[in-house]
Amino acid sequence: MTRLHNNRLRRSALGAAATLTASVLTASVLGALPAAAAPQPTAPQLKLITASGSVTVDRWKDAPGVYLDLGAYVTVDKAPLEFRVTRQSYKDPVVAQQILRQGGTTRTRTLPAGLLKDFKGLPDFLQVTVTNAAGAKVLGTTQSFCPNNTAGRIRPDAPATSNYPARCADNPFTLGSVWGTEKGWAASLSPDYDAAPVDLPAGEYTAKISVAKKYRDLFGMANQPQTVKLTVRETDDGGRGGAVKHGTATGSALKPNAHRPAGRRGNAAVMPKPDLRAVPAWGIALTDGGDEPGEGAAADKEYLAFSATVWNGGPAPLVVDGFRSPGQEKMDAYQYFFDANGKQVGYTPTGTMEWDPREGHQHWHFSDFASYRLLGADKKEIVRSGKEAFCLADTDAIDYTVKNANWHPENTDLSTACGEQNSVSVREALDVGNGDTYSQYRPGQSFDVTGLPNGTYYIQVVANPDHKLKETSLTNNVSLRKVILGGTPGARTVTVPAYGLVDSH
Repeated sequence: MTRLHNNRLRRSALGAAATLTASVLTASVLGALPAAAAPQPTAPQLKLITASGSVTVDRWKDAPGVYLDLGAYVTVDKAPLEFRVTRQSYKDPVVAQQILRQGGTTRTRTLPAGLLKDFKGLPDFLQVTVTNAAGAKVLGTTQSFCPNNTAGRIRPDAPATSNYPARCADNPFTLGSVWGTEKGWAASLSPDYDAAPVDLPAGEYTAKISVAKKYRDLFGMANQPQTVKLTVRETDDGGRGGAVKHGTATGSALKPNAHRPAGRRGNAAVMPKPDLRAVPAWGIALTDGGDEPGEGAAADKEYLAFSATVWNGGPAPLVVDGFRSPGQEKMDAYQYFFDANGKQVGYTPTGTMEWDPREGHQHWHFSDFASYRLLGADKKEIVRSGKEAFCLADTDAIDYTVKNANWHPENTDLSTACGEQNSVSVREALDVGNGDTYSQYRPGQSFDVTGLPNGTYYIQVVANPDHKLKETSLTNNVSLRKVILGGTPGARTVTVPAYGLVDSH
């Protein structure tokens, strides 16, 4: 398992622009207009289209199935499609409001309660029925709709760039998201590549796709099913290529960095600062030494693996630059501070950066960014992970509704942030609203629980453990996730109780 990267959806090329029929949501959908009110915002017009009448998907040799990327899109016209998706805490459900704007007028409506379970998109939006060459139904499935999964414009006069984030959040502990598709754009209905594939053997099929009635009614969409000829092709080309994952540095795509700081440092106490927050551990599993990479792993041992995320609640970004003097093994690290306009207003020394040569890392780590500890039932420390140095990158959108959240972060994987062995400087950043996730399957990051008895334990994640980084608050730097070890030697089990309404292991 590699360090996570949220932009996992493939994009298909959008075909010729569709001719759209103008419509406006009726008063029964948006509610009656108040008397003598200002002109109300126009509702977006949504339409289901396909880029082509036929598609081919690959089934990799020995793979359990295929991902149905059918080239389907939702086009948006008349007005942007926009949502604010939030939850007050992990004990509260996820709720969404649609935002409608017209000049200075803004109107909202809340989507039905219970519609959303997470921040990945509108669930069960697309209904898919697949029949074989004989006309027999062989598959019925659904796909979600992330309005951020945009493929591009459908008209030459549409906005050249999107103001909305480029992804929907898939971290189980996300708190707030912004979804949107610009007017004159189309958003892809790609499958969820984190979900299980569907089992379709190689062959020729017909796929009928339509928008679920509850969404057609909700958004005033016409019932316009699309039919696509589907070819499933078996290949042994080694598997799908993917985006760069956190933990797999590739090449030298490093951006030019700032010069070593000069002049006055400034008073960090009065400068805008980030707020680092630890979310509860997730992705929890037991592994043996055969699965556990890194030095010292043994096949007869048991390891408790998990993923950990530290995010920045703002109001300022965390920016750390490292500078290497000739012949030195470590870099001197400095934290930078910026005003509301993005102008640098100060800096302060903040420790060091070191090169991690281990397989799966091989990049520059900032020291003492976070610490992982396993606590007993009495919440006293039993085991501490050796992992405390990190390459900072914006892998997860945690809360895009906080003040100054950056919806378009640049450093979203290692190739944009972490440098090479011969680098003389690097810049690593964690933007407001974004989180940095490390999978605990990385070398040296799992707890050895071989000799621990069955019982209750807590995985503790601590952000900024030595307080080397300057931030607005230190009261939200620690999180705990309860785990229960059971079973017998060689067949141990781990049970992970839900954290509020988040039932994600």
